[in-house]
Amino acid sequence: MPVADLEHILAHTAPLWRELAGSRIFITGGTGFFGIWLLESIAAANDALKVGVGATVLSRDPSRFASKNPRLATRPEFDWLTGNAESVAFPTRRYDYIIHLATASAAEVGAGDTALTLATLLGTQRVLQFARICRAKRLLLASSGAVYGRQPAELSHIPETCSGAPNPQYPGSAYGEIKRMSELMCALTPELECVIARGFSFVGPGLPLTEKFAIGSFIRDAIKGGPIRIHGDGSPVRSYLYAADLVIWLLTLLLKGKPNHPYNVGSDQAISLAELAQEVAITGNGVTVEIARAPTSNSPDAYVPDIQRAHDELGLDVLIPLSLGLSRTFGWAKRQS
Repeated sequence: MPVADLEHILAHTAPLWRELAGSRIFITGGTGFFGIWLLESIAAANDALKVGVGATVLSRDPSRFASKNPRLATRPEFDWLTGNAESVAFPTRRYDYIIHLATASAAEVGAGDTALTLATLLGTQRVLQFARICRAKRLLLASSGAVYGRQPAELSHIPETCSGAPNPQYPGSAYGEIKRMSELMCALTPELECVIARGFSFVGPGLPLTEKFAIGSFIRDAIKGGPIRIHGDGSPVRSYLYAADLVIWLLTLLLKGKPNHPYNVGSDQAISLAELAQEVAITGNGVTVEIARAPTSNSPDAYVPDIQRAHDELGLDVLIPLSLGLSRTFGWAKRQS
């Protein structure tokens, strides 16, 4: 990860690392986008601040991760557990904190069946049981803004108080329902302090450059010399929090967030996909943008969080603007190509 990003994280989280000094963390899904950034940050904090934080990382395939990330995989503060949350034999040792990131993606859930949904929920149930058994102080659950369902047209930004929900008749709603049920499981475990992070959209080194994420596919197209292709009309509105800021938010929530009091995690700086593609095109030295069709609606689909709660209660904010985040992500991706 860019040195400037790790320095940015440490500059805004030094007191949190001192509070975490000597602690042991259990992380599920630690080799995904969120997980890799957390591991990089733990390693950087141990090197720079000498805090001695260790982590056990649950992964379906640690050897595959090690082949791509040998430096992280061999760090002495990390040990690895192979398996899935729904079936693995958990360690018998004590952990101070649990960070539950592991989940099937929205694409995987949409292409799967009820077995995948049930396995994901069972994994959350078992992680909560494990957190109680190992006497963890707190658990951070990576939930999603998908719990709200479609953002109401009258709301430019969706707050945590919104009572919307996924439409059960829409196949794409399964992911949001999984996250809603996971939050409910936390609420039904009152003896454990569970903090809920409802994630929206993100950008940063390590983000898959595939159709799974619009911003990732735009960056991929730009690196190839263009054109950047939008298969729809470019009207959907999104916002993107840079990964270095994301780590600051997650660490703050883990230690300071109120239990079972969900927090939106993301940027409130809205941008349409057409505008985003143009931003990426500028970063990619002026490649062209192709939009499949003209807009057909005056009320475009939106997915943008209201982050006032995180700002007011925890002092969190968007620190790295999208333009800089895009530039750093593009530079990283180009070096990988």
